[in-house]
Amino acid sequence: MEVRSLTGRDELLDTARAELTARPGVLLHGPPGIGKSTLVAALMASSAEHGRPAGTVLSCSPAQEDVKLPFVGLIDLFARVPESCLETLAPVPRTALRAALLRGSEPADDRSRLAVRVAVLEVLRTLAAAGPVLLVVDGLQWLDEPSAEVLAFAARRIEDVGVRVVATERVADGEQPERLRCCPPGTVALPVPPLTDSEVAHLVRTGFGPGVPPALLRAVQDAAAGNPWYASEVAREALREGAPDGSGQALPVPRRLRALLLDQVRTLPETARRTLLVASTAARPSLTLLRAAGLHDPAADLAEADGLGVAAVDAEGTVRFRHPMLRAAVRADAPAHSRREAHALLARAVTEPVERARHLALAHPHEDETVARALMSAAAHARRHGAPDAAFELAGFAARRTPGDHPEDRGERLLAAAEYACDAGRLEEAGQVAGTVLGTSGSARQRVRARLILLRNAGQALEGTHDLIEEGLRDAAGDPEAQAWLHHWAALRGLLCGELEDAARFAGSAARQAALAGDTDTRIGALATLARVRSLAGEPAAADAALEEALALVGGADAGPESWGLIRMRAILALDSDKVTEAREQVTGLLADIGEFAGVEEVMATLVALTRIQVRAGLCREALRTAARCSSALAETGVQAAPTLYAAALAATAGGTADEARRLAEQAVRASEADGDRLFLLRALAVLGQARLLVGDPQGAAAAVEALQRVKELGEAMSAADPPLLRWYGDLAEALVVLGESDAAGAVIGEARARVSGDAPGSVLAALERAEGLREAGLGRAKEGAVRLRAAVDLLRGLPLPVELVRTLIALGAVERRGRRRNAARTALGEALETATRIGAAPLAARARDELTRLESGDRRGEAGAEGPELTPTEARIAGLVGGGATNREVAAELFISVKTVEGALSRVYRKFGVRSRTALAHAMAAAVIASGAAVDSAEDGQMRPPEQAMTFSQPGGPGLRIPRALDTRR
Repeated sequence: MEVRSLTGRDELLDTARAELTARPGVLLHGPPGIGKSTLVAALMASSAEHGRPAGTVLSCSPAQEDVKLPFVGLIDLFARVPESCLETLAPVPRTALRAALLRGSEPADDRSRLAVRVAVLEVLRTLAAAGPVLLVVDGLQWLDEPSAEVLAFAARRIEDVGVRVVATERVADGEQPERLRCCPPGTVALPVPPLTDSEVAHLVRTGFGPGVPPALLRAVQDAAAGNPWYASEVAREALREGAPDGSGQALPVPRRLRALLLDQVRTLPETARRTLLVASTAARPSLTLLRAAGLHDPAADLAEADGLGVAAVDAEGTVRFRHPMLRAAVRADAPAHSRREAHALLARAVTEPVERARHLALAHPHEDETVARALMSAAAHARRHGAPDAAFELAGFAARRTPGDHPEDRGERLLAAAEYACDAGRLEEAGQVAGTVLGTSGSARQRVRARLILLRNAGQALEGTHDLIEEGLRDAAGDPEAQAWLHHWAALRGLLCGELEDAARFAGSAARQAALAGDTDTRIGALATLARVRSLAGEPAAADAALEEALALVGGADAGPESWGLIRMRAILALDSDKVTEAREQVTGLLADIGEFAGVEEVMATLVALTRIQVRAGLCREALRTAARCSSALAETGVQAAPTLYAAALAATAGGTADEARRLAEQAVRASEADGDRLFLLRALAVLGQARLLVGDPQGAAAAVEALQRVKELGEAMSAADPPLLRWYGDLAEALVVLGESDAAGAVIGEARARVSGDAPGSVLAALERAEGLREAGLGRAKEGAVRLRAAVDLLRGLPLPVELVRTLIALGAVERRGRRRNAARTALGEALETATRIGAAPLAARARDELTRLESGDRRGEAGAEGPELTPTEARIAGLVGGGATNREVAAELFISVKTVEGALSRVYRKFGVRSRTALAHAMAAAVIASGAAVDSAEDGQMRPPEQAMTFSQPGGPGLRIPRALDTRR
């Protein structure tokens, strides 16, 4: 058996493998082509790969032609059974079995047939006595009845003799196998389910290359309905004949597949076949529609088809084909003129404008200006009603129906099709159509518009579009409106690439040129971009002014689609100013308004904004759901956009896990770097730094510093100074404190304070105050640090920012614990845990819980008289490495920190232990571990604890950690 693709079958294969180990048999069942034989072959191959004893394998794969041939299945099964096994049988069973195997006279009576069954059973027992036996029957549905009876007889009696069975059976979708009796009692029947659309896409691209056209892939997915064999066969045929180009031709179905599916359909009367063709051509076939199309008695025709298992009519009169591939096969089997006739009948019968236009186009496959105009009207109708896919298809039809002596009309229709494709997220097709216009149109303005579509298609990856914009500006010479379009894209490119001065200049120029040209839409877009640039540059007043001017031009926030981007921008400005409730109301209302009518880009941008707002609002569970919805909005496009990955990572830092947040943030960083999108690279790096800080250990802090230092450098290069960037400065300072880099942390805080304006939001001030408090505590001034942290807590209590409040409470609790103010620590950490649990901030809840646990264990140690020195994570790592004999330079290299930092931390460790040398430090640590271990043992009802569990170290604002094994110098 040939092993084919196992796409989407790993879990089922694992299940079958486990069941075959635990049970006497496995029966895989499902419709033809679903992959049963492939699974059996993979199951056998994997058993061999895993070194399981093969023993004796007896197999047969009966075909439909074998059904009427008695004992042919048994002959195949016993083909490898040596003659010596038969010789051990008693004379009567031996003679009967030899006859059944065509090695003697055919058994003619009941006694002989019983003798055959007994003989087969005895042979199986003989083989099992020598080792494992596996019977493989691939296709029970075609096993001849005499062989099936023998197998069923033996199956009931081989349960305890070491014989296992693997079988497959073809059954219709949703049906149960009929020949389970041929398998031993206890056999598990496993249905083989259809593949998902994404698995079908992977199967097709793996088999035929990544360049399979999207239109063909979607058609294959629809027709195959998860059947891998159908998908492969149709994709191969379509690529051989020429993939569908959207012109509406029938999906090619190979002749052998049509023969399999339509063998009996071809025996139907001509009227019934015609009814099936019209039904397969309609988008929503029904008896009412078929009668309106002029068919005489469609109910009777479909009753005949129902008898063959092809199609049926439900109680509401809707016609349903048993499988989508049957529908495709009926169409592919009909000649072209019959398909055109079916479309013509439906064009007269259908009332829905979009479907009627589609049938009109396919009934008239030649150039016709009247048809082209009707198609463009229907395309506009489809887009207005939230169906950009249909609009793209109809506009494409219209372009192909446009007469050759109307080249400008054809260009306009192609551009409309490309824009609709962008709206639908069909980026590859949009680019292909725009490229056609760019290469064929004699109109400079049309070529400019084609470039605009290519720019839109680039998404966040605008860094490499400089030449495209410059070429467009040459075509736009003397056309202020076209120049405004391109200058606006140049501004967007500057914004994403971090060239804020250029972005502001181009946005202002675009707004002025658009005003001269009377292009209000472009002027509004340019002003919105200018507002984003000013906001990022830390100029909120200028940002508000540009945004309000744009809103006035559209007629306010209730002006429909023209105001959507402005509402989103206003919400982000409100969010940056800590007006979280206002921002959430605006974006939630926007999302409800745009509904299903917006394009993929609009929906994605709104969901990313909502995720940001929900995280800051402490709606952590909702943020996870919104980020997942954002990802699904792009799933069909096959694009992994940096904003979507950023949103998912951000939500994970709030409500997921640190590992998940790190993984997603790293993906967002790579995607942003690939796109050249510095705006989202800033955000992705910031989230990566936050995810690394969640871990709370030196390695995590070092990785956080690396990511957040890049944020700082990028922000400086961009001349950015918006509130999020200043809060990220605070994160960088916190990470530096964890590493013991107090001077560097102080410098970062100082730079951030220098950038803070008089109207800075409270969250920025609180973030810097928290970082300053942690730095004070890290320098050994726990009391001063706690004062600053309490000030930050007080500031945050007046803001709707529960996640920031929890972070600060945890930091305060840790510092209070280090200062031996345990009641204050318990109060802060208890509030942090309660709040984090309530809002769904799982990572922060875990940190608060860990801090409380360490606080309680510290209380027990204090009661036992074992209150030893407490080290930060960096101090503990340095002390451990130094105790093991490492030099300061070696320690610095190991921990990715400076030698100066090692020296400073080592000085603090010496002071805490009251020693002056490395040797004295090693002895002091060993003595402290032994003494505190004994104290803990006596304090906890005599339960022994490993010595390393007795002493803790912690960092301000992060989880306290046990002294690692490296600190125990006795090891």
